Amino acid sequence: MNLDHKDRQLLALLEQDSRLTNAELAEKLGMSTSACWRRVRAFEEAGIITRYGAVLDRGRMGESFHAIIHVQLVRHDPEGVRAFNRAIIQRSEVQECYATTGQADYHIRVRCADITAYNAFLEEVLFRLPAVSSAQTNVILRELKV
Repeated sequence: MNLDHKDRQLLALLEQDSRLTNAELAEKLGMSTSACWRRVRAFEEAGIITRYGAVLDRGRMGESFHAIIHVQLVRHDPEGVRAFNRAIIQRSEVQECYATTGQADYHIRVRCADITAYNAFLEEVLFRLPAVSSAQTNVILRELKV
């Protein structure tokens, strides 16, 4: 799907605040409500908009420890990778996980209550996975752009 300037503006507005009404979106974009609605529906049907959600302030929820873990696997056997993926996907501490190129095989962003909870995640989950060779943690000091 080719996106024009209005399409990109519309998507940026929705990404900032998915609770904007169709009328509010149309007004901000200087277009009719019906044209705006058709574009949004087309984005949904094309899979460009995959879901709507809320952005949570995890710090205010008591999850003040925030880090990125760089994980290296021992081997790349399919079952070990599947077991790793299953375990990571199920954990609420894991906010994002990416399979990457470079020195680390995976980069995982985690949030939890404190260093004790993080250590429990490492000891009880991550280090018990046979495919995990090593994990290096970078603690996030502050967020500049989310």
